[in-house]
Order: sequence, then structure tokens, then C-alpha cells
Amino acid sequence: MDVGTETFEHDVIERSRERPVVVDFWAEWCGPCRMLGPVLEREVETRAGEVELVKVDVDAEQELAARYGVSGIPAVKAFRNGRVVAEFVGAQPPQVVGSFLDGLTGPSPAARVAAELEESGEAAEAAAALADGDVERALELLLAEVVAESDRGRRERLAQLMVALFEELGHEDPVTTSYRRRLATALY
Repeated sequence: MDVGTETFEHDVIERSRERPVVVDFWAEWCGPCRMLGPVLEREVETRAGEVELVKVDVDAEQELAARYGVSGIPAVKAFRNGRVVAEFVGAQPPQVVGSFLDGLTGPSPAARVAAELEESGEAAEAAAALADGDVERALELLLAEVVAESDRGRRERLAQLMVALFEELGHEDPVTTSYRRRLATALY
């Protein structure tokens, strides 16, 4: 599906809250773009609706290309929960594209952290907050445990879980920025 500035919010940002949306920034004159396009289409097709693919013609949609920092094409950006979560530039072989897509179809970082906490039985309150979808509360609880914990190995493990939640929120999210600073202060 081709998208433009008028439909990007709905077709990419909003849709990415339901499933990952991969955006192929391309141009008709670009040879590597024409090579990558069919590879992306085949690999997305084999994932039976787990991922959606949309295309943005950078010549026609220069504003979108600039907004997402596209400086070389083909540029592929994966959106999840309204944010870019993974990307690559240049034509890639099917195996690389397949691995890229497989990384999007598994559980989200927050779901992985929740599963780890549930499996280990640690940080039960943080796990409950994640189950309720309250990532900020989970970060608050995990940070409190990092501060209170004297075992260096466990502190590092809790910090890694927090970093996975930062990935879920996105690097530019104000919650990520705030808790990243607070975590750094607690650790160092």
C-alpha cells in the first residue's frame, strides 16, 4: 500500500498500535529500491498478516522523508506503538530482511520483561504494573528495587529490564529520558 502525508498517521502510526508496520521509503529511479521491494513483499507475505508493509515515494513525499530522517534509500523503518523501533538502509538479502521482520513479530519488549518477571517471581509489583499496561509505574518500581538492592548482579539484571522497557517506549519518550537519567544516577 502506498501512503502519503495525509494518510501516514492512520495507516502507519495508528495501525502500528495493533501490529508492526514496515515502511519502505523508496523512489522509482532507485535501482536498489527496485531490488529490495520484491524481497520485502515476499518476506512480509510469508508472515501471514503479522506485519504490514507500506511504501512511501520519497520524491512525492519529501516532507515525510525529512520528518523520519531519510537521507539514503531504500530506507526501511519499522513502527510499533507509534514509534520507529528498528530500521535499515540499503538493499538486503532475503535472510537479513527475514531476520529483521522476525524481530518485529515476537513479543514486545514490555511483554518480554513481564514474562521474565513472572517466570522468575521477582519484582511482582512491577510485573503487575506491566500486566496493567502501566510501563511508567513498572519503571518506578524497578528503579526502587535497583536503589535498594545490594547484590551487583541483581542490580544489573533489573537495570537491563528497565532498558528493555525504554526500548518499548522509544528513546525520545520523556518517560524514557527521565528514568534513564535516574537509573544512571542509581547505578553510578
